[in-house]
Amino acid sequence: MTHLSLTSMAERVRRKELSPVELVNAHLAQIDKHNGGVNAFVVIRREDAKAAAIEAEQRVMSGERLGPLHGVPVTVKDSLDMRGLPTTCGSRFFQDRRAHCNATVVQRLKAAGAIIIGKTNTPEFLASYETDNYITGRTTNPWDPARTPGGSSGGEAAAISAFMSAGGIGSDGGGSIRVPAHFCGITGLKPTPGRISGAGHVPAITHPGGLLGVVGPIARTAGDLRVMFEVLAGYDLADPFSAPIPLSVPHVDGVRIGMMEQFLHVPVQREVRETVCRAGQLLSGLGFEVEPFQPQGIEHAPNVWWFLFGELPARVTLELIAGREEEAHWTATETLKRALEKPEPTSLRVLEMLAERDNLRGHLLRQMEKFPVLLLPVCGIPAFRHRERRWPTDTKEIGVFQAMMPATTFNLFGLPGISIPFGMSAEGMPIGVQLVGRPYQEEALLEIAERMEQARGPVAAPPGF
Repeated sequence: MTHLSLTSMAERVRRKELSPVELVNAHLAQIDKHNGGVNAFVVIRREDAKAAAIEAEQRVMSGERLGPLHGVPVTVKDSLDMRGLPTTCGSRFFQDRRAHCNATVVQRLKAAGAIIIGKTNTPEFLASYETDNYITGRTTNPWDPARTPGGSSGGEAAAISAFMSAGGIGSDGGGSIRVPAHFCGITGLKPTPGRISGAGHVPAITHPGGLLGVVGPIARTAGDLRVMFEVLAGYDLADPFSAPIPLSVPHVDGVRIGMMEQFLHVPVQREVRETVCRAGQLLSGLGFEVEPFQPQGIEHAPNVWWFLFGELPARVTLELIAGREEEAHWTATETLKRALEKPEPTSLRVLEMLAERDNLRGHLLRQMEKFPVLLLPVCGIPAFRHRERRWPTDTKEIGVFQAMMPATTFNLFGLPGISIPFGMSAEGMPIGVQLVGRPYQEEALLEIAERMEQARGPVAAPPGF
């Protein structure tokens, strides 16, 4: 039952073939069986979820009109507010902070009939590609407990991959949805800023960080992502980036796709490159025009992203932990130390970096007039072992900053991106590919991703799950 897609669960509930009570109990049993090893959850809303399931079942039996996610158990990342619960972001500094209201995406999930069974683990301050902290501890990858599920939405991806949740909500400021989805063999959508509200996220998704960071869905299939996207998208006056963009019917037949085997001249591991090439061949077979693409004039993009994501907020984090540095976890201080090696940014430097961001974005968007969709790696490696930081490629060794360039670049530019599982490494780890589109073209990416999934066929589940 827990292995059904989110869409199938919702359809069966509507047809009275599946009970919301049975669904919730099955997911709670899966949590009881596997969460001890995976450690994906910060909070399990056991009694609240059971009560919500009984109410959901009563509505089904009474013939009421049901929402698109009615009775489906889902999860949310512990950086999103849920009334009455802490929003800790993996930090002792936030553990006493309780939310007074629900984040907009939580409201929309509930309005669609979803049952939120828990909140999921993050690295401290959402500042690492590993999910570990002093409150909940380390989350492991369901495919291999010696490896990370990624971060910062690592708990969310691990819970969904391990069938403890049908789908959920993460956030992405530097690959934090797409990379965990890629590491865990599932799908994740980073939308354009403004398509899905970030109101109620901690830290607040406002200027300038909201240029990079967004809230988006994670699930096991692109079809599930589409349903969740349709539930979550829409204008919200509480989000300063929110845009009144209506849902649209995409027209993608014959679209030209630019294929990047890596980000510019930064190498990726051979298995990652080969997976992207296979995906390109499949897309060609589906009738898309797939051509090699090497964007020009955006070489400095990862450095501008790091300035806005790392260097600019570093002093705020330093001030927050001042005098209590020993209470900060290494997932927070690892990147903080690197950021603090740079001089404190001046107002002029901030303005220069924002202007350069806009310049670089314009360069790429002009080139994307020819290639409205890009196909490329999610990152340069499959899921790595805990605390690992350097990896070999055919040409040279790369570190975290280089490995994540295919993801972080599109945070800088505010472009939508989706991660889809498409292969396996020789060591048995999933490998995803990434589709990137022009602003507000999420529907087109989801349509192409669904066609890819249908042609690819089902993917394997983690061993033992």
